[in-house]
Amino acid sequence: MDLLQVLQEPWALRALIASTMVGITCGMLGAFIVLRNMSLIGDALSHAILPGVVVAFVIFGYNTMGFFFGSVIAGLLSAVAITWIQHNIKTKNDAVIGIVFTAFFSIGVIGISAISRTGVHLDLKDFLFGNVLGVSNEDLVMTGSVMVMVILSIGIFYRYLFASTFQPTIASTMGIPVKIMHYYLMLLLSFSVVAAMQTVGVILVVAMLITPASTALLLAKRLPKVLVLSGIIGFMSSISGLAFSVFYELPPGPSIAVTATAIYLLTAFFAPENGLLAKWFRRRQQEQKIKAEDLLKTIFKISLGNVVDQTILLEKLSLSASKLKQLIQPLKQKQLIINTGPTTYQLTDSGRKQANDLVRAHRLWESYLVSEMGMHADDIHDEAEQYEHLLTSSQVDAVDKQLGYPALDPHGSPIPSRGSSIKLSLNQLTVADAGAISQRQPGAEITYKLWALGLGPGDAFQITETGDHFMLKVKDQEIQIPALLAQQISVEKIN
Repeated sequence: MDLLQVLQEPWALRALIASTMVGITCGMLGAFIVLRNMSLIGDALSHAILPGVVVAFVIFGYNTMGFFFGSVIAGLLSAVAITWIQHNIKTKNDAVIGIVFTAFFSIGVIGISAISRTGVHLDLKDFLFGNVLGVSNEDLVMTGSVMVMVILSIGIFYRYLFASTFQPTIASTMGIPVKIMHYYLMLLLSFSVVAAMQTVGVILVVAMLITPASTALLLAKRLPKVLVLSGIIGFMSSISGLAFSVFYELPPGPSIAVTATAIYLLTAFFAPENGLLAKWFRRRQQEQKIKAEDLLKTIFKISLGNVVDQTILLEKLSLSASKLKQLIQPLKQKQLIINTGPTTYQLTDSGRKQANDLVRAHRLWESYLVSEMGMHADDIHDEAEQYEHLLTSSQVDAVDKQLGYPALDPHGSPIPSRGSSIKLSLNQLTVADAGAISQRQPGAEITYKLWALGLGPGDAFQITETGDHFMLKVKDQEIQIPALLAQQISVEKIN
């Protein structure tokens, strides 16, 4: 079937205009419905208008404006009934919605069945699933009026709708009539449901209210952008769905709803920030970052500032040579590691600083879990291993301050300081001066080197010799420290 030729027909053009107006109206209004967690109420109103259709038919006959006002009144009655029961009777909110809309819908079905037995034809299927190809000029005027009313209402009452949607309590204190805005939104929702009844039917109108708005929320965070995107997506869904139905000779209403769902699914997979593909990619990047940082920390602990051989890393981490090369490559690109030979590596100053910060974050978080959370020291390593990659430097500083700047973690390992500045270094002392090793050293590697020499935090000493090396008398033992290392050791002088 030639789609362009079909769209030149008056009935097809009316169907196209009606569908796009319904898409824009439901899309923009649906943003507030979804954000207010009122999707079920939209479903309830779409079913509850059926008794209004029956009463209007009995009074006015087959009249578009009669159906409109009858449906709106029925929708408002159902909304008032739902709200009243929720506030006055001890029943779950979602249960109340189910009770009211099934009762109204059932009354409508019974009414249509009773009318049909009198010999008058009132097709229930057209109300349930729509008949967009039978749209009249009156329907277009009604749908257009509803679209204009919805857009103007959102523009005029945007501030009130925004406040009552996100912060209803604060909105009340500001003098915003939250309840009135709720019922006005119900009025707009009733108008939109009735306007969409001819296009997609009372059952599928929920798809046009919820799906475009949910799609827009995957693409944007700010409400103005969400509103615009909801309208555009509703517009696209209507045009594409109608074209699809005409081309393949399918029911228009369901085709429009399925098209909206297809756009939602595509967005759910490919949205730049909230899509499944983007989330997978970020998760993959985070996993690679954690593995690279773990490697950096391992080199830091093994090398203590010296060169480390690839063979030791392969044995320590249980990795293949190709996997190790893959992890090291981004560290080399960031100039955290340099090659000192074909298979040997050394940390740069930046690499040592970052590794030192990781060790500090890990040990401080372990200390926090034990002292503040009451966890056992044997159960904290895995969680600290995870959080050391997530905590920011300001968060780590806050934990350090709250704990009172501890020197050792629950396992007795030293907690390095954040900065590398030293108030008093060992090489500033002279012969016969007495001092003690500071509780916090500028880096974990300094503490490790002191441990290797037999010195720990708080150990008292007296200097017996200076020059190319410093000789320290600790209890009955003398320990020799190279002058270069003495420059990096933080001490406290004892008078």
